Amino acid sequence: MSRLLFIAAHPLTAAASKTLTVAEVFLDAYRERHGADAVTALNLFAETIPALTGATFDAWKKIKTGAAPTDLPPAEQQEMARHNELLTQFLAHDQYVFANPLWNFFLPPVAKQYLDLLCVSGKTFRYTPNGPVGLLPEKKVLHIQSAGGVYDRGAGAVNADFAAAYLRHLMKFFGITDFSGIYIDGGDAFPQRRDAIVAEAKEAARELAAKF
Repeated sequence: MSRLLFIAAHPLTAAASKTLTVAEVFLDAYRERHGADAVTALNLFAETIPALTGATFDAWKKIKTGAAPTDLPPAEQQEMARHNELLTQFLAHDQYVFANPLWNFFLPPVAKQYLDLLCVSGKTFRYTPNGPVGLLPEKKVLHIQSAGGVYDRGAGAVNADFAAAYLRHLMKFFGITDFSGIYIDGGDAFPQRRDAIVAEAKEAARELAAKF
């Protein structure tokens, strides 16, 4: 049995979001084809996702210099516990689906906050004399993202999608090279094609779910 973690970084519901509409199609098709697999949903806009602050770095420094978690002030203990909870959940799954809108060429801030909590040496990567090495090579990722405009995701693109590039790069840093994307572009730039754009993305989602 495989475990899939669906990570939604969107403040809207599926009724108002192209991203989540397509994600629901993927998840329905995935459950139909992989009924024995476990699917966990994490809605970043509905959860407490701590941002890195000065207090965070103070707590990390104390732990690195030998303090036990129970030696930290209560507020720092609570924050570190939440960090560990989210990281443990991520590591316990085999496959990940990230679903978000493209906001000003990048991810919603809460998605970046979440990803920051996953960057832990010895857990998702490790340092070596020859550079960092990812520790999650057997896992896979799907990125579902909608944007009002149309973006070229090739190297040196003028109209750049930094969100997709960043997520792909970070997952590779974790050792994950099995990375797929469904990008729902142009719904606002070409409103007359919006329904067709979403329909094409739904079909891609169904096809990918069968082999994910």
